[in-house]
Amino acid sequence: MGGQKFAVLLCADDSDYVKTIYGGYYGVFVRMLKEEGEKWDVFKVARGEFPADEEIGDYEGFVITGSCNDAHGDEPWICKLVALLNKLEVMKKKILGICFGHQVLGRALGGKVGRASAGWDIGITKVHLHPSQIFSSLKMPASLSVIECHRDELWELPPKAEVLAWSNKTGIEMFRYGDHVMGIQGHPEYTKDILLHLIDRLFNRDLIEESVAEEAKIKIVACEPDREAWKKLCTSFLKGRL
Repeated sequence: MGGQKFAVLLCADDSDYVKTIYGGYYGVFVRMLKEEGEKWDVFKVARGEFPADEEIGDYEGFVITGSCNDAHGDEPWICKLVALLNKLEVMKKKILGICFGHQVLGRALGGKVGRASAGWDIGITKVHLHPSQIFSSLKMPASLSVIECHRDELWELPPKAEVLAWSNKTGIEMFRYGDHVMGIQGHPEYTKDILLHLIDRLFNRDLIEESVAEEAKIKIVACEPDREAWKKLCTSFLKGRL
């Protein structure tokens, strides 16, 4: 399926570390998702950089990244992103939302987002998969471990959406809407290295307490995320192989 175009809608500023080591969060996603012959672009939507209406049709699919902002916020760029996502949904473009992207996608489609009742979830979380043709076609196990770093969650599904996965802390870890929209609360694209540096950034910005940071670091050392399984799931969805 060579020649297809995809775009990353970047909802956060790159840290110096991620920019230097991975080529920014755009580089992290491209490393996980890009296949031979494809063209991948990036739009820094958090900086107000959006695709023009006339170029949206050129893309097969879009990936919405994580963010330090709240998906339930009303910053101008977030409201503009919600409008764009509605437009893409009507066009039946493939849309994959990750963390903040998962939440803002749920909001755009009519769901409800807010602070997670269980507080921060930082570390490696076991996510339980509901029975679905998506998972059986890829021969997925009953659960997958994924890196998580969030304090908001999707409270309520959009109408006609389907929950695909849950965890002990989060009721909607994954959802799908038709065959063209999927949200994942975790970070399939993250390495443990990226998360460890993110924990330090959150602590230095007084967004988490030291005890939370230390507990998260211990959890990270204890187990591994199923990165290859998530990569297979995300690429299969975006490329229409499910």
